[in-house]
Amino acid sequence: MNYAYSIGAVLLAYLLGSLSFAVIVSKVMGLKDPRSFGSKNPGATNVLRSGSKGAAVATLLLDGLKGWLPVVLIKWFGGDYGLGDGTVAAVGLAAFLGHLYPVFFHFKGGKGVATAAGVLLGFSWILGLATLVTWLIVAYFSRYSSLAALAAAVFAPLYYLFGDRAAWYVDTGILLAIFAISALLVYRHRENISKLLKGTESKLGASKPVRK
Repeated sequence: MNYAYSIGAVLLAYLLGSLSFAVIVSKVMGLKDPRSFGSKNPGATNVLRSGSKGAAVATLLLDGLKGWLPVVLIKWFGGDYGLGDGTVAAVGLAAFLGHLYPVFFHFKGGKGVATAAGVLLGFSWILGLATLVTWLIVAYFSRYSSLAALAAAVFAPLYYLFGDRAAWYVDTGILLAIFAISALLVYRHRENISKLLKGTESKLGASKPVRK
């Protein structure tokens, strides 16, 4: 493997992940900074609390894209530079870490749900789809975005292991990356876990729009 190319790819993935689209989209659309209201989390769910569904959808898609893009670029073209699954795993994790700890925003980022979904879709569309369906089912019945994210985080590595030799062959590097992403998702939702246990967590659609 060409380590210079691998390191360069990981660095670029981290920088792409560091683009906080919740803040960027909100600013472009003239909305309040999502870090100034609600959960203060720069993510699509908090942007939705601004009252703009369009901004929330744009944030969701762009946050997912920045996780998916570096992974698939390495899968498609990395072989030409001697880059394999180890680099695929590394760039996926780097993009996710960029969202959590963005260099462009004082290392204060979001919780990473959409970016994690993008990374998983990049690893395998089947894995990503299974994880997204898990999120949707839990969110639909519970109305808690945080609980859905936690459930998806728990099931993602299990889906990857269960799919071995059926949908893919398990790669140790990718498995470790998925475990790391899942663990960090749970860690970033620690306040939500506390609120869920206390019964004070906000449900989807329960918050009033934030006026400009």
